[in-house]
Amino acid sequence: MTDTLRRQMPIPGKNLEERPNTGPAAAGKRLLLLAGKLGYQTRAFAEAAKRLGAQVVLGTDRCHQLDDPWADGAVSLHFDDAERAAKTILDQTQGAPVDGILALGERPTETAALVAKALGVVYNAPEAVRNCRSKLTQREVLSSAGLPVPKFFSFSFSEPIEQVLRRVEYPCVVKPLVLSASQGVIRANNAKEFIEAVERNRRLLHSPEIQVTREEGLDRLLVERYIPGGEVAVEGLLSDGKLRILAVFDKPDPLEGPYFEETIYVTPSRLHERLLKAVHECAARTVAALGLTEGPVHAEFRIEHKKQEPWVLEASPRPIGGLCARVLRFGPQRISLEELLTRHALSMPGADLVRESAAAGVMMIPVPVSGILEKVTGVDRAQSTPGIDAVEITARVHDAITAWPEGSSYLGFIFARGEDPAKVERSLRRAHVRMGFHINATLPVENPVTRRFQGMARHATSS
Repeated sequence: MTDTLRRQMPIPGKNLEERPNTGPAAAGKRLLLLAGKLGYQTRAFAEAAKRLGAQVVLGTDRCHQLDDPWADGAVSLHFDDAERAAKTILDQTQGAPVDGILALGERPTETAALVAKALGVVYNAPEAVRNCRSKLTQREVLSSAGLPVPKFFSFSFSEPIEQVLRRVEYPCVVKPLVLSASQGVIRANNAKEFIEAVERNRRLLHSPEIQVTREEGLDRLLVERYIPGGEVAVEGLLSDGKLRILAVFDKPDPLEGPYFEETIYVTPSRLHERLLKAVHECAARTVAALGLTEGPVHAEFRIEHKKQEPWVLEASPRPIGGLCARVLRFGPQRISLEELLTRHALSMPGADLVRESAAAGVMMIPVPVSGILEKVTGVDRAQSTPGIDAVEITARVHDAITAWPEGSSYLGFIFARGEDPAKVERSLRRAHVRMGFHINATLPVENPVTRRFQGMARHATSS
């Protein structure tokens, strides 16, 4: 990354360090922070806790053979074995129990629940977290509870594709059971596209990068009926089973497929009051059906075009991912989402602050094509766009990047604030077009399995 790009990168929590804390310090309290990997989000939560005077106990899935390379004392954990990871944490905290727990991302949530149960710390029950870990299990739970979810079924890669095709209704969406960030999510409008979507997911789930996670369900796919319409995201906070909506984000770019890479989030939502109320009610019913009772919730809903009603896509007991949390600020001192959630986890005052009234948004800079990122231009021009708060390039120059549906990491983030959501959206789009991303595209590698499935796809189209 060039020095110019580094100068454009805001320091996490810098502005927050320049203003006093709200309420008493958390001196003597210990926060257990579990994260699937190290990154800006993990550091932002750790810094928020330290600003409040709390001690941070960090557990990540880093390699256990590394000798504390970041000098943060993090405990090395394997989140694919939640019981073993929980035992490791419990062994480490003997004689100095934690006062609050936060899990970042889906993978650490079950470990967090098991540790909380053992220590008597307020958190979600392990069975509630398990309801959310698999998209199939979540669909089954929500469907049984009468929530509006798309018609669905699941199948194993070992099943003959001819039998699977008899169950498919088009258009449909094919997705893995456990991946996040829309990785592997593909729309299919006919049998040919369905077979191609299955094969792409087979290669993705069998890749070394995914296999090393040892997640359950990597041998199965979920098939859902495609719901035409727009999408919104809900950021919420649960306290003793009661859901408080922190923000509702519009996703103004159409997510119609064939892939579903998200780009722009803008809040407050421009949905009319009746529909916004319906989203709030659907979110509350969703978390209740899943059994979630405590901590952050991030949920996604599809707004069906004709009836203008929300359908549940997914809900997870975690905060919004990546750097997107920087969009949200609370109270007159504009504390961060990380600080708000830390205060809640440690039972401190200030967790009930409401979001500022100004409109805000973020663009997750999309990856146009897989390849090697050679150069980024126009960052200064994008930064100078009216309404833009910050531009941060997170992809490293000369590194390989992967486009969706196989990809799951963005090129960077653009942040904007303004008088209303429409102006924020315009600022984000104007800043994005001022930048250039120079990528040397890589060619796909064909193998015999791919050729076999392509032949089956051609046969399905002609029959």
